Amino acid sequence: MPLVTPLDASHDPETGQLAAFFNETLGFCPNSVLTMQRRPAISKAFINLNKAVMANEGRVTSALKRMIAWVSSNATGCRYCQAHAIRAAERYGAEQEQLDNIWEYRTHPAFNEAERAALDFSLAASQVPNAVNQEIQDRLHEHWNDGEIVEMLGVISLFGYLNRWNDSMGTRLEGDAIQSGNHYLGKHGFEVGKHV
Repeated sequence: MPLVTPLDASHDPETGQLAAFFNETLGFCPNSVLTMQRRPAISKAFINLNKAVMANEGRVTSALKRMIAWVSSNATGCRYCQAHAIRAAERYGAEQEQLDNIWEYRTHPAFNEAERAALDFSLAASQVPNAVNQEIQDRLHEHWNDGEIVEMLGVISLFGYLNRWNDSMGTRLEGDAIQSGNHYLGKHGFEVGKHV
């Protein structure tokens, strides 16, 4: 059972209007946002930050941003965000072979060296203590410019917030997200856990 019950999507009209963004991303408004709207300033600020972070302004694609989010959420153990990130990666055009082999991104031929550098950055930046070192910085700069690195760290940081929010709240995982989690992550032991 969640720590705080989500409110209906119609509770705060301004949040509801902003949350239409998630209908494209996930196909539904996430329970995390419906919980945040108990303090509408938080839900509105979060949605606007999410939209800014996920905007494409360089070569970091929407699909790669969602795979970065998945690696970050996997590193922290948040099942809720793992399922959301892999679902969004699918909806934003990640290659089927990448979705099926996300766990093996370091060695699988579906991933190129630029993507590996980005995903390794996500893993290192999501660990406590932080594991971003000179080697990771050098690899990032081989493939990405400063603005693109800022975009990536924006995704990692956004999901750091979400991982803590959803694991602490025990946010209930939505049916469509469970389906995506089971489909792409189930062979590696994905389970809903506390998010039931």
